[in-house]
Amino acid sequence: MADRIDAAARSRNMSRIRSKGMKPEMAVRRIAHRLGYRFRLHRRDLPGTPDLVFPARRKIIFVHGCFWHRHADPSCRAAHTPRSNEVYWEAKIARNIARDDAARVELERTGWNVLELWECGIKNAEATERAIRNFLGPPGPAS
Repeated sequence: MADRIDAAARSRNMSRIRSKGMKPEMAVRRIAHRLGYRFRLHRRDLPGTPDLVFPARRKIIFVHGCFWHRHADPSCRAAHTPRSNEVYWEAKIARNIARDDAARVELERTGWNVLELWECGIKNAEATERAIRNFLGPPGPAS
């Protein structure tokens, strides 16, 4: 099936998709801050440009969109392949997954602990709060 819009229109649409400050990321940032954790955002000197970085704890949180990063949970409805231009989308999402995996391996190799939170799971604020607390430990200065 051919695309319904031309390449220039698709390019315009894709250029408007942001990678920072989206609703799921903002929700995680609000929860972490409310719990008393302090963090850095989008450190470009780290592989994968993590969403939230807790340097003193050597911990990182990635907030993944289920569509763009292909959430493997079968109950997640957002992790699908569009019916138009399937070959393009499969390749695109496969590259995203490979890039995520490479960044995670490199971060863990250099001593960072990584938590991935998925867009669909963030809707449950209590579960997200529990996951953050379990991952980061008690708030306050890291010892």
